[in-house]
Amino acid sequence: MMRLLTGTDKEITDSFEFVPLSIDAFGSTVIVEGCDQRRDISWIHAWTVNSHGIITQVREYFNTSLTVTRFLNSTKPVSVTSLHCPSVWESSLANRIGKSVPGLVLAI
Repeated sequence: MMRLLTGTDKEITDSFEFVPLSIDAFGSTVIVEGCDQRRDISWIHAWTVNSHGIITQVREYFNTSLTVTRFLNSTKPVSVTSLHCPSVWESSLANRIGKSVPGLVLAI
């Protein structure tokens, strides 16, 4: 799959198209969502960037519904049941491709 996505596989003539439809940033995390409409594939990239704008980590999701949530800092001890983790972003393309897809939560 990596050779297909990077274009290094010379035997495959049909390339994968990364067409970004939305880009959002939450601190050091950048979320990019898009799709390859010919293949009915949605994708999400979650990049972590440092203070110089250099990408230090990449997470990639295909045909997956993603919810990004933020842990709130607290100085007092809390139990797991009392944590408040508001959703700051939700993917929108997975539902459009007409497939049932797994859902994940990315905590930042």
